[in-house]
Amino acid sequence: MDLNTITEVVRRPSERPGTDWHEGDAWLAGGTWLYSGEQPDLSRLIDLTALPWEPLVQRDEGLEISATCTIRDLYARTWPAEWTAGILFRAACEAFLSSFKVWNAATVGGNICMSLPAGPMITLTVALEAQYELWAPDGSEHFVDARDFVTGDHRNILTPGEILRRITIPAHALRKRTAHRRFSLTRLGRSTVFLIGTQRRGGDDLLLTITAGTTRPVRIAFASLPDARTLRQSIDAVPADVWFADPNGTPDHRRHLTHHFAEEIRRELNAGDLP
Repeated sequence: MDLNTITEVVRRPSERPGTDWHEGDAWLAGGTWLYSGEQPDLSRLIDLTALPWEPLVQRDEGLEISATCTIRDLYARTWPAEWTAGILFRAACEAFLSSFKVWNAATVGGNICMSLPAGPMITLTVALEAQYELWAPDGSEHFVDARDFVTGDHRNILTPGEILRRITIPAHALRKRTAHRRFSLTRLGRSTVFLIGTQRRGGDDLLLTITAGTTRPVRIAFASLPDARTLRQSIDAVPADVWFADPNGTPDHRRHLTHHFAEEIRRELNAGDLP
């Protein structure tokens, strides 16, 4: 829709765009949420897509994803055979409540910074132990664990003018065995719960990531594969106020689904028949 309060669009920002930030600005990447409703507090858009950020960079140390990488580009990439967790990228892209038209514009960073419980790029990057590189308006930068970035429904740790530059996923996480489960009320609906379990190749550990059913990502680590009772108790230890409520499910419903799918993931990884 038209944003009738916008008086300027910066098409060619500086390499460190945060240094020019002032009140009333908004970062523009895909804009799929920004243009979806009125934004009365905004007067200027800063277009990040003009910056020469490579969408995806594969290194020996792992994968770098630019914040401006589109969902289309992420979905289309073919991953090295040894990156057995690569199957999760398509699964996360397909969890979007959106059409292919949105995929062409929506960005990985935009989905993360929206910080909605059902954001599948949050699920993906938390499960794969990613680090986020953040740029501050004063030109400094720092890194944060993906698990600690989202603090609640539509809330995160970004301060005014701060920007998500890139997401870095370590190679060891990309080589893990994985299992995932997702539930929505309709085939193309928003996720009610989205769970991912990962395990070291040849190991019996479990890293369980719970999202969509919670207002922020929950990641539970087990040094060895837990039994069903221990797994259930660990999920029950998630604070009551972290479980999410909206038209797609009550907290009790989401907790029930999490118990069910987490047990399926535990059994699947225990079976040892995954790549």
